[in-house]
Amino acid sequence: MFGIVRPCRHRLGEGLKTQWMAHLCGLCLALRRDHGQFARIVTNYDGLLVSVLTEAQAERPEGTRRTAGPCPLRGMRSASVAQGEGARLAAAVSLVLAAAKVRDHVADGDGLLARRPVALAARRVAASWGRAGARGGSAVGFDTAVLVDAVDRQVGIEALAGPGTPLLTVTEPTETATAAAFAHTAVLAGRPGNAEPLAEAGRLFGRLAHLLDAVEDRGTDAAAGAWNPLTATGTSLTEARRLADDAVHGIRLALRDAEFTDAGLAHALLVHELRTSVDRAFGTASCGHAHAPEQYGPPPGNPYAPSGPGSPPPPPPHRDRRGLLAGCLVWSGLACTCQMCCGTYDDPWTREPKEGLCHRGESCSDCCDCCDCCGNCGDGCCGDGCCCDGCSCDC
Repeated sequence: MFGIVRPCRHRLGEGLKTQWMAHLCGLCLALRRDHGQFARIVTNYDGLLVSVLTEAQAERPEGTRRTAGPCPLRGMRSASVAQGEGARLAAAVSLVLAAAKVRDHVADGDGLLARRPVALAARRVAASWGRAGARGGSAVGFDTAVLVDAVDRQVGIEALAGPGTPLLTVTEPTETATAAAFAHTAVLAGRPGNAEPLAEAGRLFGRLAHLLDAVEDRGTDAAAGAWNPLTATGTSLTEARRLADDAVHGIRLALRDAEFTDAGLAHALLVHELRTSVDRAFGTASCGHAHAPEQYGPPPGNPYAPSGPGSPPPPPPHRDRRGLLAGCLVWSGLACTCQMCCGTYDDPWTREPKEGLCHRGESCSDCCDCCDCCGNCGDGCCGDGCCCDGCSCDC
């Protein structure tokens, strides 16, 4: 899985975690049903936000769930999963953006894609995903051409960017694409008045996704001589952090202007978990349960990293990232052997250590700062809601 919104189950609580898994499985199954088994490898954490937003606005949420059969990724258990137009839109968007990502890797000649036979096969897969995404988008009234246009413009913008180019010029195509996808959830849910605030939330989410990807890949890109927006434009980490914090705040304000039937999960993911994603990327905070020190840590040279006596030990050396195609092959192997649900494994793309979905039973009290919506929360964990008792912030 990939994406910037990777929620900690300790903070979500049992109820929101179940809802989140329903949307994740719903996206995966929508990809399989509409586009074939192989398309499931483009399932990603950020794509399911489209499904979450659609359901959160629905005036009649009945019929948005169905019971799915046993799956290796759930430890061969059945589950209630999301279905409907929101999941289909999420699938279409995921396919189109994955196709664009593959084409980008082919153009850069990354890893195995530098070999002509592999590059040719990858181009065919990308073209197939692009057509499938367009069909899926059309089925729910969404024109994926706006996504394709954004990707095409991104290439030209990056080619012209240099020192002094505003970073937001580089992030604009991503902002435009995510704004269109978020706004269409209002159309699907029958809430046309929400289109404008959700477009703003989507625009800022796209900016944030681009920024955090650049921050996390900065060291790897420098070692490989690859293009990175921060390095190319001469943007400091301090300025990138300011833009990221502004985007998180702007998303929160935009969501306040939208009307929801049940905003619990959408708020948890797009407000609280996004803030955690920013902290994780800049190395300023992480979830405190047992595996966190292995997963997260400040990157070398990060000015936000703590230092001095009493500071946590430095993170393990950065592991080389796999390319998209190689990561997908590793993901397929892990899924087929059930390691992703019942064991521990290295992330197929980042090689970071992960634990399977079946690891349950940890106490939420083991997670430090579990309720982190503001500095006034000190009465326990969040449970199934956004905030614990006594929190004075506007949740």
